[in-house]
Amino acid sequence: MRVVVCGEALIDLIPDNSVPGTTQSSLWQAHSAGGPLNTAIALARLGMPAQFLGRLGGDGFGAQLRSHLAVNDVGLDLTVQTEAEPTSLAIVSVDSTGQATYTFHLRNTANFNWRPEDLPELTADDWLHTGSLVAVVEPGRSTLLHYLARTPARLSFDLNVRPTVEPDPGRYAELLDPFLTVLGERGGIVRASDEDLRWLDPCSGASAQELAAGMARDHGLDMVVVTVGGQGAFAVGADRELASVPGIPTAVADTVGAGDTFTAGFLKVWLDEQDLTEAMRSGCAAASITCSRIGADPPDADEVAALLARS
Repeated sequence: MRVVVCGEALIDLIPDNSVPGTTQSSLWQAHSAGGPLNTAIALARLGMPAQFLGRLGGDGFGAQLRSHLAVNDVGLDLTVQTEAEPTSLAIVSVDSTGQATYTFHLRNTANFNWRPEDLPELTADDWLHTGSLVAVVEPGRSTLLHYLARTPARLSFDLNVRPTVEPDPGRYAELLDPFLTVLGERGGIVRASDEDLRWLDPCSGASAQELAAGMARDHGLDMVVVTVGGQGAFAVGADRELASVPGIPTAVADTVGAGDTFTAGFLKVWLDEQDLTEAMRSGCAAASITCSRIGADPPDADEVAALLARS
C-alpha cells in the first residue's frame, strides 16, 4: 500500500523568548510545519513510508521544507516545486498552558494554487490522506475536491479547523460539507478534535459525541475519530460509539502538531492491523510525546512502543 499525504507545507514562526527582544527587532524560530506535512513526517518516523503531495514555494523557506521532508524519508516524487510563488507563513502564539493559536499569511502562496495537472493518478491500492487548510482555501480547494471525488484511492480526512482562516462557523461548515459527503460515499475516515466540532456548531450545546455522531449521520460516514485533548479519543459511527481510549498524561511543552501526530499514529496501526482501539492508543501515545516537545517533533516507533508499554 502506498500512503499519500496531500496538503499544505508552511513555516510556523514561533517566538523565541530565550533572548529579550526590542521594539525594533525580535527573535523567531522558523519551524517547518503544516498539518499534512507534519502527518507525513510522523508516518515516516513511525515506520510507514509516505509520499507528500504538496506545492512548495521557490524561496528559502520552500527549500527548508523540501529538505525537512527529505531528511525524514518522506517521498517527494509527487511534490510540485514552484518558482514564482512564496511559502505560506503561520504566526504562532502559545499561551501559558502550551495551547497554540495561529494567524496565517496565505494569499497567493504556493500551497493553494493547485492545477489539475499537479495531481497524480492514484489506484485503489493507494491510501490518500488530506484535509486541513487545503479544504477551505481557494483556488486550490475546488481542484482538490474534484480530485477526491474521482480518485479510486481510499481516503481519510482531517478537519483541523483554523478559525483565523474563515471566522464564520457556518461558512466554514459549508466549505467542509462537500468533502465530508465524498468521504461518506467512499467509506473514508474523518478525524476531528472536540474543539473542531464545537466551534463548527457553537449553538447546539451538544456533546462532542453527539456532534460527531450527527456528522456521521448527515454525511453517511462509517467512522469519525475524535481527539479530546489530554483526555484521549473516541470513535463513533452514525448510531453508536465504536471505541474510546484514555489519554496518556505528559508535561505539556506545547500542542503544536499534536493532532497531526495523533492522525499518523492512528493510521499506522489502522492500516496495518485494522484494530480500532489499538490504533487510537497508538495515536494518543504519539500525540502525548509530541506535546512534551517544543514544536511539531513527532516520535519514532520505538518511543511510541515504549510509552504504550508503560501505560
